[in-house]
Amino acid sequence: MPLDPVLRQDILASVATGFEEQVAFTRQLVAFPSTRGAEHAVQDFVFRAMKSRGYRVDRFAMDGAALAAHPGGAPVTPEHSDAPIVVGIHHPREETGRSLILQSHLDVVPAGPAAMWQAGAFEPRIAGDWLFGRGAADMKAGAAANLYALDALRRLGLQPAATVYIQSVVEEESTGNGALMTHLRGYAADAVLIPEPEDEMLVRANTGVLWFQVEVTGLPAHVREMATGTNAIDATYRIIEALRQLEAAWNAAKDDHPYFDETPHPINLNIGKIEGGDWASSVPCWCRIDCRIAIYPGTDAAVAAAEISDHIAAFARHDPYLSNNPPRVTFNGFRAEGYVLSPGSAAEEVLGRAHEEAVGAPLKTFTTPGYLDTRVYALYDRMPALCYGPISRNIHGFDECVSLSSVQRITGAMALFIAEWCGTEKLA
Repeated sequence: MPLDPVLRQDILASVATGFEEQVAFTRQLVAFPSTRGAEHAVQDFVFRAMKSRGYRVDRFAMDGAALAAHPGGAPVTPEHSDAPIVVGIHHPREETGRSLILQSHLDVVPAGPAAMWQAGAFEPRIAGDWLFGRGAADMKAGAAANLYALDALRRLGLQPAATVYIQSVVEEESTGNGALMTHLRGYAADAVLIPEPEDEMLVRANTGVLWFQVEVTGLPAHVREMATGTNAIDATYRIIEALRQLEAAWNAAKDDHPYFDETPHPINLNIGKIEGGDWASSVPCWCRIDCRIAIYPGTDAAVAAAEISDHIAAFARHDPYLSNNPPRVTFNGFRAEGYVLSPGSAAEEVLGRAHEEAVGAPLKTFTTPGYLDTRVYALYDRMPALCYGPISRNIHGFDECVSLSSVQRITGAMALFIAEWCGTEKLA
């Protein structure tokens, strides 16, 4: 049942009252340089924030064996984070509403060269409507919104009349194993809301992602006798060109995939890292590239991985050098499938009402060719998985920033959604 109009306005007013504190909390989150493997301190900070609010808190480690046994699990490599997962748990006095997961990730991508930032990447600053810093948008503003949307209800003497899990995970940027670990631990609900920076829209569909590494060996020689050697870097560029052909073939099939037929280039291959050689005057005898490619929803990740391996092997068989020195392909990160959020769920209907009240316009949906943790809940729990969040700029780039006015609107929509979806009761 839609919320009482007076309560709706009271909730939005409460969000506004607490917003200055929310921004300060978000800036504290951004100040943690929580790149992969370095998220322990920020997870401890969030643990304390949940504990201080009276939530029961579960803090636990990744289970590599359980992740490896699950079809949605990615390899646990030496680079994998060992930071804990933190879940705050709210139980009502009486379970009369629908349960909810609110999730965020606090791992961030590397900042890149400091000189490219106007200020330090982990020195949060505000300029006009924008909060700058690595992770400000992706997605520490959303992590704060999860807590402060609930705080807005508490300020009115209310709490959700259903179980709510507030999940803070890591490894979202590399494997998706953090969200999968909460699923394996048994956390489930009637819906999940993840406030990623989605420009005040709801994600209707997204791609899956595969990470892989290709290693090529060459034949070293002095540059004065280059013809007697084989340049591993040159050979790697030939493999990259072959991978571009696979990328083009997958993009050509977009009309076969609902919600992606109007996306200009849904399958993106990124050669994200390249290393090779030991000396400028020696023909390089090794080269390694780290790659990321998208896959359509409904595509089995293992099948796509096999197609990549087979494509590289087929190319190598016809290459004069690589036919006798085949490259090595390793899948070393994301092994995640995409999802489609079917229209018409009750959760989407409730979010639509909440968004229109807080933002003043109908809720729009869109398709994104990137990874989202919502895939865990859509694919393996079969629950309505809502990915919806604030306006941002330059995520994964320099001078990443999030619109503070948008964060306030989104937090208001989230608080309204929680109140209607879960129901409310007087504070315990």
